[in-house]
Amino acid sequence: MANSNLQTRPPAEKKTLWAWAIGTFFGAGLLKPGSGTYGSIAAALLWLGATQLWHPAAGALALWTLAAAVTVTLIGIPAATIVARECGREDPGLVVIDEVAGQLFALILMPPDWRYAALALLLFRVFDIWKPGPVRRLERLPAGTGIMLDDVAAGLLALASGLVALFLLR
Repeated sequence: MANSNLQTRPPAEKKTLWAWAIGTFFGAGLLKPGSGTYGSIAAALLWLGATQLWHPAAGALALWTLAAAVTVTLIGIPAATIVARECGREDPGLVVIDEVAGQLFALILMPPDWRYAALALLLFRVFDIWKPGPVRRLERLPAGTGIMLDDVAAGLLALASGLVALFLLR
């Protein structure tokens, strides 16, 4: 189902504004080529900008990032469901809120530095594109749940891999 261009039904004439704003992450999903990468980059840049602006302690940063990732996931599921239905596709490529959520999960325990943000971005994109076995199976879940949870799982794999890299680099 990954970013399916298969038209399952005709597109809706009316669009639900809030769902399209969230689902495309305020238009990042409309950028071509590689809309998912744009969504991931936007999330990483927003996270990095917030860390540079507020300078949170490591524990506070981890909790803030976890809260953001969970919130984005919970809001993203209905938004992705609505946009997919209105597009008439199972997993439209313009929905990138799933990449935003997955990227935030990948960043949860990263130090607030552009090099670690880049590492988390790279690892997340690898797991999101590769979709190893269990990650791919999550795509089969219905509607927005499947759209979102495979990227959450890819983000968690990126987080685990990033922590191993941090351990080896120190």
